[in-house]
Amino acid sequence: METVSKLSLVAKLKGYVSLLKLRLSSLVVMSAFFGYLLADGNLGSLVFFELILGGILITGASNGFNQIIEVKTDGLMSRTSSRPLPSKVLNNFEALVFCSLSGVLGLYLLADINFNSFILGLLAMVTYTTIYTPLKKITPFAVFIGAIPGSIPPLLGYVAVTNSFGLEPGILFIVQFFWQFPHFWTLAWKLDDDYKKAGFRLLPSGNRDKKSAFQIMLYSAFLIPVSMLPWAAEMTGFWSMLVAVFISLIMYYPAIKLYFTLNNKYATQLMFMSFIYLPILFSIYCFNQL
Repeated sequence: METVSKLSLVAKLKGYVSLLKLRLSSLVVMSAFFGYLLADGNLGSLVFFELILGGILITGASNGFNQIIEVKTDGLMSRTSSRPLPSKVLNNFEALVFCSLSGVLGLYLLADINFNSFILGLLAMVTYTTIYTPLKKITPFAVFIGAIPGSIPPLLGYVAVTNSFGLEPGILFIVQFFWQFPHFWTLAWKLDDDYKKAGFRLLPSGNRDKKSAFQIMLYSAFLIPVSMLPWAAEMTGFWSMLVAVFISLIMYYPAIKLYFTLNNKYATQLMFMSFIYLPILFSIYCFNQL
C-alpha cells in the first residue's frame, strides 16, 4: 500500500508539472528574457527573478485552465489523451485549485515589479483562457486572437524595466505577433487530422489546401520587413538587420515550397525552422545594439 501511495503521489506531482506545460512556458519566458535584455534590464536584480518566475506561473496557469476547459476534447485526440486530466491522473478540482494558485502568485510577482507588468500578465491570461480557447471550435479566426497573448512576453519583458509603453516594446510585440502565424499554422497543418477529431478548425481555410498554404506563405513573407523594424527604430544595429532579413528569407523558402506542392515535408521544415527562428532573431537583436 505504501508503494502504491508513493507512486500515486509521484504521478500526481508529475501531473501538476504537466499542467504547466513547461516546454511551452520556457518559450514564453525566453521572449520575456530578450525583451528585458533589450531594455537594458539588470539580470542580477529581483525584478528579473520576478519576471521569469511570474511569467512561468502565469503561462502555466493559462495552459492549465485551457486543459480544464478542453478536458473532453483532449481525450479525443491522440496527441493530448495522455494529459493529466483526460488520463484521470488529476481531477478538475485539483487542477483548478493548482492553476488558480499559480495564476494568483504569478500576477502578484508581476504586480510587485510594476502595475503595467501586472496588467499585461492579466490580459494575457484572460484573453488566452476566456476568448481564444472557446473560439478554437468556432472559427479559424481564433488564431488571430491567440496571437495577442502569445505576443505579450517580449513586451512584458521590456515594460518590466521601463514601466511604460512605447514604440520599442510595441515593435517587439509586432515581431512576435507575425511570427506566430507561420509557426502555429504549420503545426496545425501537421496535426489537422487530430485536431478535427476534437472539432478544431485552426487552419485559415479549415483544410490543408492552397488557401491555407497561401496564408502561411503570406505571413512568412511579412516576417521579412517586420524583422527590420528594430533597426528602423534604432533599437539595434545595421548588421542585425541584415542577418534578420537573411534568416527570414531562409524561413520563407519552405513556405513557398509548401504553397506550390502542398507537401507535408515542407510544413515540417517550416515548423522546425519557426522554433529556432525567434531565439536566433532576438539573440541577434540583443548582441547588435550598437
